[in-house]
Amino acid sequence: MSSVAQIGSLTAETVERMLFAARHRAEELALRVNIAVVDGAGNLAGFIRIPGSFLSSTDLAIDKAYTSASFSMSSRGFGELLEQAPRAVREGLLRRPRLTEVPGGLPVMLEGQLVGAVGVSGGTEEEDEEIALVAANEAASEGLSGRE
Repeated sequence: MSSVAQIGSLTAETVERMLFAARHRAEELALRVNIAVVDGAGNLAGFIRIPGSFLSSTDLAIDKAYTSASFSMSSRGFGELLEQAPRAVREGLLRRPRLTEVPGGLPVMLEGQLVGAVGVSGGTEEEDEEIALVAANEAASEGLSGRE
């Protein structure tokens, strides 16, 4: 059975592997973080809160993943894009629920198609991005080797 459906969506098995890989990396770094995976439409597909992580990071991890899925770019890249936008656009977008420019969200792309995103919150910007990259790479490796 393929770990990534032919229509380009994440399967439950892939989401579980993404969360496991991200949690394992966070534990290696001795970090207590929240890890969220969303599907290509931004719907929550999986979530882990490592005990002791900041409660406010729960929603922020989900927001980072949602932002990355919404714009098919990292949440850091979204922030950089907003730096070039007119004030009204920047402020208007950041007032929308679930959108954030806080780094730690990455899109999950398979064969050039957005299939989901991952968001991590609780470490530094760089640590969150590193853990998110581990999860995104897990999905990519599953997608490239798991097609029927």
